[in-house]
Amino acid sequence: MAQTLTPEVLWAQRASSSDPTKNIVFLTLNVSDVAPQDLKLDITPTKLTFTGTPVNKKTTYHVELEFYAEIDPDHTKINHTNREIQLVLQKKDAKDEFWPRLLKEKAKLHFLKTDFDKWVDEDEQDEAGEEDLMGGMNPFAGAGGGAGQGFEGIDFSKLGSGPGGEAGPAGEDDDDDMPELEEVDEKLAEAKKSSGIEEVE
Repeated sequence: MAQTLTPEVLWAQRASSSDPTKNIVFLTLNVSDVAPQDLKLDITPTKLTFTGTPVNKKTTYHVELEFYAEIDPDHTKINHTNREIQLVLQKKDAKDEFWPRLLKEKAKLHFLKTDFDKWVDEDEQDEAGEEDLMGGMNPFAGAGGGAGQGFEGIDFSKLGSGPGGEAGPAGEDDDDDMPELEEVDEKLAEAKKSSGIEEVE
């Protein structure tokens, strides 16, 4: 019998009383090697329930999250990769204030962590870039329906990268070829000395 594990869940949020697309919650479920046909995801206004079995069939992931306040399931976005499931949930109530926590129950859970890659302070969210708000996400049609609905018609092979990720951006290691400042200063001093130029204090 497969062992049941609670996956790591990362979360962050934005808040806006005027723009629904910025009044959202980011969720990432770290569930490796779970194929779309081997998972069930049920999202209601007050709760998310996920169950998924990796291809090795040795474990089963399961988690239930009862939200602090209601969301609008019809506007949920999803991105599924071989390593994780990323969700963007739209809050139902349009407010400029952050939720004080993700879950209704005020308790510290070992599997629930802040997503510092997406998190911004409440008074700095207007300055944060918008590229991570909905980028790469796909409509999760019928998210409020029965468990497992909403994945039909989505080509998951084109979403995200596989295990191991992709190579870093071009030029990422260009700094290795840059000369040290001390070397530049030494070469400049030698050039001045050989040309007979004297520095004026």
